[in-house]
Amino acid sequence: MLRTFGVVLATATLTLAGWAGTLTGAQAQPVLSATPTPVPTPTYACPPALPVSGQFVSASATSITVRYSMIMTPPCGYNPPMTLVLFASREDATAWLNPVASAVSGPERQGDITVTGLTPDSEYWYRFSAGEKHDPYIINGPVRTLPAGSASCRATITIDNRWTGGYAATVTVRNTAEETLNGWQVTWRWLGDERISALWNGVLVISGSDVTVRNASWNGTLAPGGSTTFGMLVWTNSPGALTLNCGR
Repeated sequence: MLRTFGVVLATATLTLAGWAGTLTGAQAQPVLSATPTPVPTPTYACPPALPVSGQFVSASATSITVRYSMIMTPPCGYNPPMTLVLFASREDATAWLNPVASAVSGPERQGDITVTGLTPDSEYWYRFSAGEKHDPYIINGPVRTLPAGSASCRATITIDNRWTGGYAATVTVRNTAEETLNGWQVTWRWLGDERISALWNGVLVISGSDVTVRNASWNGTLAPGGSTTFGMLVWTNSPGALTLNCGR
């Protein structure tokens, strides 16, 4: 029986040794880790729309005012301030060469920019820039300053409401002279099929595409820096920018 016990003990010892070898071998196996798949960098597609718009508002003998609206933000658009840059020819404007004057907007994303110190009775083309970035789309013009000595007021238009086939607008007339303005008139020329269906606070005279609005009996006298307004309803299928001229 003693011999049998020795055989059993030897067998158990060999079995334990086998387990130990198996366990040691399992511990020696290298641990494999999966290589992460790189995540592609997303690309941003800008919508097919202009990032900024510009509309000529008014001119005096030595200044031009343009209304801007920053429609999109970076990377497809711009942040304020916006710079209005004037050129003496379309060729210079296209190539961004020889700018003749410029003015910078405030912190607003939309508003008016007025460039001063211009030559009377001269044509200009305008473009926009923001920071170091030149807008590649807007090249508008020509817009013309008034002849010297002809401007005693300034007229600016605001579109109050727009719908398919027309719009409602308010025109502000401001006395820019140093003396009282006794009587004013605002003139412009339609570029398309526009027609006025109603006008208030002024006297309307139409000759073909040429439009004249004279003061009413109660709003023709303006102190220096003073202003008044008239309104109109306009029907059109293709509204265009208006060049408003204001004078006595």
